[in-house]
Amino acid sequence: MDSFSELVINAVEKTKNAVIKIDTFKNQDKKLRPSGSGSGFIISSDGYIFTNSHVVNGADRLKITLLDGREEEGHLIGVDPDTDFGVIKIYSTGYDVARLGDSDELKIGQLVIAIGNPFGYQHTVSTGVVSALGRTLRTPSGRFVENIIQSDVPLNPGNSGGPMITSAGEVIGVNTAVLMGAQNLSFSLDINTAKSIAGDLIKDGKVTNAFLGVQYQEINLHPRIVNFYHLETTKGLLVTAIEKDSPAFASNLLSGDIIIQFNKQDITSSSSLFRKLNKDVIGKPIEVTVIRHTTKKTVDVTPLEKK
Repeated sequence: MDSFSELVINAVEKTKNAVIKIDTFKNQDKKLRPSGSGSGFIISSDGYIFTNSHVVNGADRLKITLLDGREEEGHLIGVDPDTDFGVIKIYSTGYDVARLGDSDELKIGQLVIAIGNPFGYQHTVSTGVVSALGRTLRTPSGRFVENIIQSDVPLNPGNSGGPMITSAGEVIGVNTAVLMGAQNLSFSLDINTAKSIAGDLIKDGKVTNAFLGVQYQEINLHPRIVNFYHLETTKGLLVTAIEKDSPAFASNLLSGDIIIQFNKQDITSSSSLFRKLNKDVIGKPIEVTVIRHTTKKTVDVTPLEKK
């Protein structure tokens, strides 16, 4: 067998038993009727499962099917529609747990593998590479979903909520979307962001975060900029669009700015900015340091609560 196939097989073996199929049901005419299906993966020994908000939100019943065919009742813990992320739970024993990686360590061009249940075909595997990091995706509601991994892994309906894993079998993303009509464009929420959101959902059943209202892309800073300003970080977030009537829109932040610091702390990735946009900064003027053309500037922005 060739080395590439062995790499993929070994990675899948480490994770496949933690991947589950989710069937949703809704009450219609006083009967529970099937309303859709998706994927998820078990992340703790006490039965917590990561998935997508759009897979489970609004369902009246969740049926969880494990790889060995066992069926369990799923219980919704909470969802965050702004990131399309959700947490559910099963109350049983005897299952495997996925190993979570560090999405901040991902590199463009790195091999990634998706496991899910496209069109109900359970535990389907597909492969590709990371195409871009730190993307912002606009949802049908018009809001920005941040910290997105772009890949060329083939995804289809039913893959939603399943894991994106590395060749080491570590989960680095939650598969969330494809662009209809486009080819080789798939998107996953990075796992570091998912971990942060999950803590709030498990504790409070909801997420309270601040937002700026910017669309951005994670980029590497030019070495001359890093050396000239003696920067500690080599990465920044390029502002590609600003949401109308947002905190960023009301500030002096401009498209084309490269965000390098938030509240005097370095930005090392898109997920690092997300973690800084917590409830503690809501309504407070915050210094945002940017590179505008080749000049280092400070802009005051007052984050608001994400509704």
